[in-house]
Amino acid sequence: MTAAAEFAANQIRFWGDAERKWEWPADPDTLPVSVVDNHCHLDFAAGPEALHPFAALDRAESVGVGRIVQVGTDLETSVWSAKFAAIEPRVLAAVALHPNDAPDVAAQGKLEFQIGELDRLAAQPRVRAIGETGLDYFRTQENGRSAQAASFEAHIALAKKHEIALQIHDRDAHDDVVETLLRVGAPAKTVFHCFSGDVELARICNDNGWYMSFSGTATFKNAPYLREAFEIADKALVLVETDSPFLTPEPVRGRPNAPYLMPHTVRRLAAVADLPVAEMCEIFNRNTEAVYGSWEAGL
Repeated sequence: MTAAAEFAANQIRFWGDAERKWEWPADPDTLPVSVVDNHCHLDFAAGPEALHPFAALDRAESVGVGRIVQVGTDLETSVWSAKFAAIEPRVLAAVALHPNDAPDVAAQGKLEFQIGELDRLAAQPRVRAIGETGLDYFRTQENGRSAQAASFEAHIALAKKHEIALQIHDRDAHDDVVETLLRVGAPAKTVFHCFSGDVELARICNDNGWYMSFSGTATFKNAPYLREAFEIADKALVLVETDSPFLTPEPVRGRPNAPYLMPHTVRRLAAVADLPVAEMCEIFNRNTEAVYGSWEAGL
């Protein structure tokens, strides 16, 4: 087994019900212009029919999703993501501690150490973002929020130190995320991953030059507010992602997600913007390169 093949087989998390029987959806129609999945987790093995990382990349490339940003959620997955980006030209990495994990890390007295390890990872040339970090008031209760806030501010400082992007996880915490960014100063390239706000938050992002990355949730029937936000979002600030294996878009919602399914989201967003799909792809590509730089650099 080659080193790359051995690495591909070494997915380090399992997601999904091992007993549940399902099949991957058919490939969507190929996009006319190849785009980037701005946020995904190929370290997760999604169910018994898991796509290994290189197979996931190949299948995505075949339908016009030619590159990805692989995102860490703890120190282990951040190391994995950085290694993956170092050996695979189609991958750049983001590294961070997920906000829901930050309180436990802090309680163990390990937050400062792990931030230091992320600092070292962020110096690698193909690590182009700190993320996903932020605030999550859906899963983290009051007693963990001070540690979560401290972790968020430490991650912001890392992004500014290394002059790379910040990928924000914001769940039920819009006001405090915005307050933090304005108080401590947002990095030059700040991205609201899996944008979950409404028109009001989109206008705040427009005013501050913050990027909004839309996922499969923008296709959901019960999320018209996301489509309204995309409609008024400055198109120089919009990105697209899967957050796979989560947030599978319509019309294949209900099964694990993968980068190859992102064309469903791209086409829905193009329709919302009343733009040809190829033009929407070009917009996403310009914005993605502005945030993360070249996929060719640093190998």
